[in-house]
Amino acid sequence: MKKAFILAGLAAALCSVTAMSAHANNAPIKMGVLEDQSGEFVVPVIGKVRGIQLAAEEINAAGGIAGRPLELVIYDTQSDNTRHQELMRRALQRDKVDVVFSGFSSSSREAYRPIVRQFDGFAFYNNQYEGGVCDANMIVTGAVPEQQFSTLIPWMMKEYGKRVYVLAADYNFGQISAEWVRHFVEKEGGEIVGEDFIPVGVSQFSQNIQNIQRAKPDFVVTLLVGTAQASYYEQALAANVGLPMASSVNVGQGYEHKRFKAPSLAGMYITTNYIEEVDTPESKAFVEKWRQRFPEEPYINQEAENSYHAVYLYKQMVERANGSTNKADLRAVIAQGDVCMDAPEGRVCIDPKSQHTSHTMYLARVNEDHSISFPHVWNDTQPYWLGEVGCDLTQQDHNAQYTPSDNPTTKK
Repeated sequence: MKKAFILAGLAAALCSVTAMSAHANNAPIKMGVLEDQSGEFVVPVIGKVRGIQLAAEEINAAGGIAGRPLELVIYDTQSDNTRHQELMRRALQRDKVDVVFSGFSSSSREAYRPIVRQFDGFAFYNNQYEGGVCDANMIVTGAVPEQQFSTLIPWMMKEYGKRVYVLAADYNFGQISAEWVRHFVEKEGGEIVGEDFIPVGVSQFSQNIQNIQRAKPDFVVTLLVGTAQASYYEQALAANVGLPMASSVNVGQGYEHKRFKAPSLAGMYITTNYIEEVDTPESKAFVEKWRQRFPEEPYINQEAENSYHAVYLYKQMVERANGSTNKADLRAVIAQGDVCMDAPEGRVCIDPKSQHTSHTMYLARVNEDHSISFPHVWNDTQPYWLGEVGCDLTQQDHNAQYTPSDNPTTKK
């Protein structure tokens, strides 16, 4: 027993020396990039990969992270949850990546999240989503409902009326997002006059359009995801639905206003932390260097910008941890509450309680010719809700996804 203990101690010491040697030799910091470069979600996701590549190239040209080059290990997850799981295991177990940037759909995130925890990995989810994930192994740089719906829904109800119809993708993103819409509609004294949940991959909406026309809402909230569901807009135009629309995902992710003929998206309002039409010097500079590097890319969406600035947030965390990529060391930096940067959208900061990111939120309107205007901007919008219901990752790792109807406050 004593001999085994000594051998184990020697092995641990050897591993430590090896790690120190690798660091001293400027071994690369390996970043796994597991994103849907084909399949149903390819349209909004390719920009995420490009944003990561652009940031990595800039960082390496400037000397790397703490003097070490950043190496990207890129896999195509093909919009397939099983492939997300397989490649997450490969990246963490075989490739020994230091960090993973992964996932578009919420179902893919929830498919791989247990694997990240199994290997005690560190993952960035750089997507707008339905909110609620309280997990010490995750950083979220996308916008969440309290940043999008708490601004969008009251504005739409004041402008257009209190009768609301919801069309949502039928999986965890759509279901939970619809719950958030109900929450804010009821809070503002409005009424949900109809809800339809559409399976991913469905492209025919004649029955849904008839339902909307019968219900006579003041506006429609569209939480539609993927290439097939985007067919709704042209079909609604052909049927003369003629209602204002509101969304947390459309335009900001799938740039439907560029892909479809005007005026099929006219009267669409979205709350997004970034789209390429944002008219600030910082945004214009970002667009210019993006176009120089990727001249064939059709659009820079919010997820592309999220992924770009996420690489720089990770760089800051590692350098402030004296070059360590250890999860505990990085979380100790996050706990200080000042991991921030000036991103193309504006200033962003990681909230230490939830490990989600603050944003500038832009209310974007699609005009008749599919140009974009910005009726309102909310600065420094915080991801406050998780902290309010009891998620505090500086004190406890909850490993949970909460919703308005299922959170620590509802269990008391």
